Amino acid sequence: MSLLRSARFPAIMLLVAAAAGLIIANSPIGHSVQELQHTYVGIPGVFELSVGHWIADGLLALFFFVVAVELQFELTNGQLNSARKALQPAIAAAGGVIVPIAVYLAFAWGTESADGWPIPTATDIAFALGVLAVFGKGLPSGVRIFLLALAILDDIVGIIFIAVLFTDGVNIALLAAAAVLVVIFGYLSRKLDTRARAALIPILLLLAAGTWVLVYLSGVHATIAGVALGLAMSQQPALHARHVLEPWVNGLVLPVFAFSAALVVIPQVSAGELSPAFWGVLVALPVGKIIGISIFGWISLRVGRREGPPALTFTDLLAAGSLGGIGFTVSLLLSELAFAEHPEIRDQATLGVLAGSMVSLVLATLAGDDAAGCAIASRVAVAGGDARAPEAAMQPLWAPDGALHFVSDRSGWWTIYRAELIA
Repeated sequence: MSLLRSARFPAIMLLVAAAAGLIIANSPIGHSVQELQHTYVGIPGVFELSVGHWIADGLLALFFFVVAVELQFELTNGQLNSARKALQPAIAAAGGVIVPIAVYLAFAWGTESADGWPIPTATDIAFALGVLAVFGKGLPSGVRIFLLALAILDDIVGIIFIAVLFTDGVNIALLAAAAVLVVIFGYLSRKLDTRARAALIPILLLLAAGTWVLVYLSGVHATIAGVALGLAMSQQPALHARHVLEPWVNGLVLPVFAFSAALVVIPQVSAGELSPAFWGVLVALPVGKIIGISIFGWISLRVGRREGPPALTFTDLLAAGSLGGIGFTVSLLLSELAFAEHPEIRDQATLGVLAGSMVSLVLATLAGDDAAGCAIASRVAVAGGDARAPEAAMQPLWAPDGALHFVSDRSGWWTIYRAELIA
């Protein structure tokens, strides 16, 4: 289970699952697998969904529950618990939403693909942090904190888009009933530290299932039920639930969704015949995110310094922007929702998400190496020296491996002294 809780392995699984889906869809068995995806499962005449909908609406609700729990924690005790901490990532996140939308619409404005403008606004936090863990060892620790806050704000935007833009004919009565169940769920979760814990857990599970069904039947996308429950649950039990669900979400939910979403037949057409949705997403994810996050992030650094590690350089922001372009999970979901009535455009938008995320991954690797080199070169001329240097002469330095080192200036030469690794 520890492997599934790490940052690296789940990212690799997600990439492999998406690649497998794309390969199988374009193989001789692709048609049979896609037919299975459209097979209905459930209680006949009562509640039935296709396998694809069970994955996108059901399994993915667990992912959004985990995201909501993390969001709740960050807003109350983490990197977004004050306006001072949230200001800079919020400004950068705004750029990471506005610029990709503008880039996408530059390709799709005036066409039937224009409805896909929300697709390139998302950042896959799990995938991005996994790539950062693998390729970004030389980056300052502040990049991970900045990216985490940025991705969480992106998730908020994605949740709002799903709840507002892709909701048709809302049944207010069913939605109100779901809200009542969420309130009861939140109240009972605060009683889990009592002797009634054993009896409350099955009740909470039934309330969660009931909420999901009511939200789905109301016309609102069912993943919003996971968001509402994650935000409503008492924080300590919620964090425990997140800990329990994390390996299942990383090892099963996200790979299965990536596989299902990537079951797309590559169109046998020339580049000029591809939909504006494909080109818009392909360019908006890497280019739009890099420009938006880097420029707006640079502006945010002029607004005021964040608490914590030293301020990021523009090169660090380029690396963060590249990582922000890895859309994957939420972008794939937005592709399905935006073009639910246009499967051909949806498939090309999905290909755009996969290709754009891969371009962002490559750029993030290159930008991470460059940023790491700049971070070291800007602070160190020569490594080595006497580890017995006086403590008073030392200054803290956030080092590439995440450890805290100290540097001492002796006649213009910089010396690194290894300190204990800080968790």
